[in-house]
Amino acid sequence: MFESIENVQNACEKQDYIADKGLATTLYLAHHLKKPIFLEGEPGVGKTEVAKVLADATGAKLIRLQCYEGLDANSALYEWNYTRQILQLRIDEAQGRDKKEIGTDLFSEKFLLKRPLLEAIQGDGDQPPVLLIDEVDRSDSEFEAFLLEILSDYQITIPEIGTIKANHVPYVILTSNRTREVHEALKRRCLYQWIDYPTEEKELAIIQTKLPELNDNLAHQLCRMMQFWREGEYYKKPGIAETLDWGLAILALGKEQLDPELVAETLGCVFKYQDDIQRASTVELDEMIK
Repeated sequence: MFESIENVQNACEKQDYIADKGLATTLYLAHHLKKPIFLEGEPGVGKTEVAKVLADATGAKLIRLQCYEGLDANSALYEWNYTRQILQLRIDEAQGRDKKEIGTDLFSEKFLLKRPLLEAIQGDGDQPPVLLIDEVDRSDSEFEAFLLEILSDYQITIPEIGTIKANHVPYVILTSNRTREVHEALKRRCLYQWIDYPTEEKELAIIQTKLPELNDNLAHQLCRMMQFWREGEYYKKPGIAETLDWGLAILALGKEQLDPELVAETLGCVFKYQDDIQRASTVELDEMIK
């Protein structure tokens, strides 16, 4: 897959993902330089899908860490299985073990609950896993600092066990929807790639790849409508995810082409805010749909 940039594009295409040359180059360099990738862009443009495609194309295990406000090291790294530890203590006591021996192995690896970061670093086998750190912009700055340390050395120190170092540096993909600015120090550790809304030509290729059941005329109609809406003033402009959802909805309704009534009835597949739906409903669509 990583012999050339063209091979990367072909591998992505086999997974039904249309990667432009910029993204393919970033994936190629991430492999050869052993660096994380920081993907930024509006919601629904296909950032998370890159990690899934990379895992499928390489045959690697996909490990996902979903970020949120308040995410801490324990939830992302590891926790001790306290319930099992207490149970082991009771078993040891019931078996009449020497008091000096009771509890001596409670903080061993068998009582460790591995969270995504530790699981990625301690990955087994010859193939490095793909670690997806999704929506890192939703986490706190304190977690960013912790993440920066992990991505520097790819090793974790557990006081009771010792230092665990990665056998294989995992593929790491961080995504951000730009709800806030991520610290520059974290970005400097990564290869940066902005994923924009697709052009009409690229979106058509994506639709034809993902939804081959759609006829060509309907696929073109969907693309024209999406390009039109993205040029408007909406609170949340639709991404490629909404395009695919809309296409699936029209297929489910058994329709073969758009008309104003059908568009009005299915706007909830495209927009997720009432103000946007009302604004889209006031646009004259007859000329756009042709």
